[in-house]
Amino acid sequence: MAEQTMYHGPGGPSRYAPIADHGLIGDLQTVALVDTRGTVDWYCCPSFDAPSVFATILDADRGGCFELTAIAPAKTKQFYFPDTNVLITRFFTEDGVGEVQDFMPVCDVDEVDRHRLIRRVMCVRGTIPFRARVAPRFDYGTRPHTVRAHGRTALFESGALSMALTSTVPLECDDRDVWADFKLSQGECAVFALDRVGGEITQRGCPQAEAEQEFIATVAYWRRWLSASLYRGRWREMVHRSALTLKLLTYAPTGAIVAAPTTSLPERIGGARNWDYRYLWVRDAAFAVYALLRLGFTEEAEAFMTFLSERVDLRDDGPSGPLQIMYGIDGRTDLPELELPHLEGHRRSAPVRVGNAAATQLQLDIYGALIDSMYLYDKWGKPLPSCAWDAICSLVDWVCGNWDQPDEGVWETRGGRKNFLYSRLMCWVAIERAIRMANRRGLPADLPRWRQCRDAIYRRIMRRGWSDQRRAFVQYEDSDVLDAAILMMPLTKFIAPTDPKWLSTLDALTQDLVSDSLVYRYDPQASPDGLTGEEGTFSICSFWYVEALTRAGRLDEARLAFEKMLTYANHVGLYAEEISHTGEQQGNFPQAFTHMALISAAFNLDRALG
Repeated sequence: MAEQTMYHGPGGPSRYAPIADHGLIGDLQTVALVDTRGTVDWYCCPSFDAPSVFATILDADRGGCFELTAIAPAKTKQFYFPDTNVLITRFFTEDGVGEVQDFMPVCDVDEVDRHRLIRRVMCVRGTIPFRARVAPRFDYGTRPHTVRAHGRTALFESGALSMALTSTVPLECDDRDVWADFKLSQGECAVFALDRVGGEITQRGCPQAEAEQEFIATVAYWRRWLSASLYRGRWREMVHRSALTLKLLTYAPTGAIVAAPTTSLPERIGGARNWDYRYLWVRDAAFAVYALLRLGFTEEAEAFMTFLSERVDLRDDGPSGPLQIMYGIDGRTDLPELELPHLEGHRRSAPVRVGNAAATQLQLDIYGALIDSMYLYDKWGKPLPSCAWDAICSLVDWVCGNWDQPDEGVWETRGGRKNFLYSRLMCWVAIERAIRMANRRGLPADLPRWRQCRDAIYRRIMRRGWSDQRRAFVQYEDSDVLDAAILMMPLTKFIAPTDPKWLSTLDALTQDLVSDSLVYRYDPQASPDGLTGEEGTFSICSFWYVEALTRAGRLDEARLAFEKMLTYANHVGLYAEEISHTGEQQGNFPQAFTHMALISAAFNLDRALG
């Protein structure tokens, strides 16, 4: 049963479904990617950053997968059950129409050991033959396992992790895999449930009645959560899909928000810019909290604040100051970066990495992102408690003493530290937002020192971050390199969006970094970043560009750029980190940063259009 399923895409036969050809399901502790062929080709259990059980997306031979597909030639379409994270893949054959409903029930936070992947397949017209094949490859394909199947149940055991498969159709097995060939007629269905077993969780079946109950409960959970959204604008469907995606990327037991649920999906096919994003980046999580707050969701912000207060040690003796730039979803600080040479990588784009060495970098911008989100939570959510204000004061005092250090910057360059303008900008944000909170609520603070540092940063940016030659603000001090990160200058209210210097900068960015509606981060040739290979345009920058145009009053340009960006979403409204020159999704998928920026751009463009 070790046959290969070939994907017949625009580039010809391939063993790999394109990154964009996936939908996402999850249970707020981990996720699974399901491609348009009905194959689960990425799933880590029991958490986002646990070793993989299925990883065909990274190695078609060694990764492991869970196939559930029509045997007959079929056209497929995939969509989400409205207003939920329940994914439906439809198969259109000559003899009938079938569909697979994929979902993961959301459990209570205290049920951290329960993980269930339910796949319900049904024939809605005619008669269709189906095949299921469950081929786990534990621990990124390195750990052997045993399988025992009896009738309609199977047990996969591999060290500390065991998975139980139950089915409503008979199963067959060899020494590693389990499969079933079956035929369904109109109105008939079959159910497959894959459960983590062990601890207090016992092996149990999932008959059709139970699957129906789980389906109803899962749909109700997502619709109940989404009903709190306050957004009623023009792009409601895309904004709500982005919100649902951000919610899927939250780790409920701690409140952490991962940057993306995958590792090593390449930023360019055949390139080496492949990173592990299954951790909490302070910056990314803070911006995600901002986006959810904009829509009226406050629980996620509160959980994130709790994560930081309970698990983050505010010390000032570390290499990155009192905060690391990223943490494990459980708050751990040690995230060693390793390569897995036995995996060939997505479409042979090695290396495959786990862990992330950037955890020890100094990135000063994280302080501005975090304190800005805390300011907004204090304004739109609940007033911050006294312990949170004490932490803010400690952070701002540290920023006041360290804002002028060179750092690796927002893009985590590995070519040496520089005096990045964006880092200075976000240090200004950190101090300025804290001053606002202190003034509004009458909180104790060293305001004279804070104001002095805030003003010093402003003058430094205006003096050394401006290039007379380029007539623009630039990537780092005394340079002539443009950087899309400076699109945040008017978005953070550092500079008026119609200031002549800013409008000149916006024109320069448009000329040098914008391709149609797509925006490159910077020119690697002009600013070597210590990494090899090309990269695509960054989708977050493209949405920042929309918002900058909006605030500058160029609404026709902004709306056109936004509508064009929506055409680059995949078939279910998801975005990876980057977009290639041919329009393909590149990098880890889906990315929280991109969906956060989409929400912000839509919100502000809606407001400007009236």
